[in-house]
Amino acid sequence: MNSVQEFFSSFGRILQGRLFPRVEEELGELGDRHRDLLAALALLRLEGCVAVRHGRGRPAHDRAAIARALVAKAIFQLPNTRALLDRLAHDSALRRLCGWERASEVPEESVFSRAFAEFADSGLAQRAHEELIRRTQSKRLIGHILRDATAIEGREKPVPKPPETPQPRRSHKKSGTTKRPELMTRIERQSCGSMTLPAMLAELPRGCNVGCKPDSKGKKQYWTGYKLHLDVADGQIPISCVLTSASLNDNQVAIPLATTTAQRVTSCYDLMDAGYDCEAIRQHSRSLGHVPIIDYQKHGSVKRELAPAQRERYKQRITAERVHARLKDEFGGRTVRVRGWAKVMTHLMFGILALCADQILRWSGVKSPQPAPAV
Repeated sequence: MNSVQEFFSSFGRILQGRLFPRVEEELGELGDRHRDLLAALALLRLEGCVAVRHGRGRPAHDRAAIARALVAKAIFQLPNTRALLDRLAHDSALRRLCGWERASEVPEESVFSRAFAEFADSGLAQRAHEELIRRTQSKRLIGHILRDATAIEGREKPVPKPPETPQPRRSHKKSGTTKRPELMTRIERQSCGSMTLPAMLAELPRGCNVGCKPDSKGKKQYWTGYKLHLDVADGQIPISCVLTSASLNDNQVAIPLATTTAQRVTSCYDLMDAGYDCEAIRQHSRSLGHVPIIDYQKHGSVKRELAPAQRERYKQRITAERVHARLKDEFGGRTVRVRGWAKVMTHLMFGILALCADQILRWSGVKSPQPAPAV
């Protein structure tokens, strides 16, 4: 933990004492969002994640500059690429922070579209996020991991449902034997110990479809699109992200999400709502060395209550909902204009990169903390 504090202490001194004054001397006085972008880019180091293209013909446009511009799009809350290009044409400070000296150097919208498709195919934003978490959070002992999902509305037609296949006949299982994989549920396959993390993630449905989720008053809410599953650490820092079809039950993603998070950080408690009430998920959490605190579902008129100490810890789970709200309201989570799982995930991940950088800087004290929400 001391090494993490020393890193951010030196980072803050460089940011405030050297980087901001030097850049303002070159570009003029920066606004608050320009400073946020500069700090985020200094922390993210996107250049190391972008592949350099070599070959014959006309030199390719700088992909690192386009990646920086997509982070700026999330921070400046620009709804689409056209708005981003308009801002780059008139805001010289923003343009030069992204890497273009003159307005004529900014690529056309079609180039941005091709570069975005390349980023989606290569998973650039996911790799940048994983590297950021490993660099800043891997040596930190995290108290709580907060697991929850949120609706992501898409602008595409839902994929047709696959034809139903007849279920295999259930044979009597002899004592001491295990079920065949085709007779197991998805959670049973994930928790049996023989499934790798890539296999778990590959099995999750990714197509756009219709989802349903009750709100705080129990009223069902429907949407067409996807569902974003997040593991959030104390300090409102997203650690792991998975995007699935909207109709998938939250508990189907708990085990692969927990496995991904455990490979990146060290934590103590896993906090989940009643939608994750499953003994296999509890057992998997314990196998990772964590303490699961999962609210119980109500069966009939009887509901099992958490212990008093667990209820106090469970109150921390609201942090995940705040992260979902910030992603949608401040970093482009509501303005999904692309289609297809890979592009939707990339759009969301650039917003998560901006959000993650902002929260890490607040958590470390480099940036002033966000004001508490009004009650």
